Amino acid sequence: MSDLRIRHAALSDIDTVLWFWRDAAEGTSISDDHDGVARLIARDPEALLLAERDGVLAGTVIAGFDGWRCSAYRLAVHPDHRRQGIATALLEAAEQRFATLGGRRVDAMVLEANEQAHHAWAATGYHRENHWRRWVKPL
Repeated sequence: MSDLRIRHAALSDIDTVLWFWRDAAEGTSISDDHDGVARLIARDPEALLLAERDGVLAGTVIAGFDGWRCSAYRLAVHPDHRRQGIATALLEAAEQRFATLGGRRVDAMVLEANEQAHHAWAATGYHRENHWRRWVKPL
């Protein structure tokens, strides 16, 4: 993994990230647009982590912390770069960020139908909590 670089996203990365998520991420979010990602970066410039190999975006994770919860979103690795430890490296970077901020536990949003993702999360030590369900209301 020595050729893998993990860094924080900048405003200049937004279009690249949005295109990347179309190819690499499962599902879409209501915030998957330029304004949504710009707000994330402006509010917390260290939250969106990018993994690059040879200057090419290979993976992402949003490591959000609100002072109470550590939340992982948009863990995505490009299909051409999967099974090479990129997701593990991104989660390690996110967890290091959370620990530095005083976080105690990470909650991850993982699509029910994405079996491949279930295996990736489990391989990095995460487990499903069946007694919780997500409730949402669009604004």
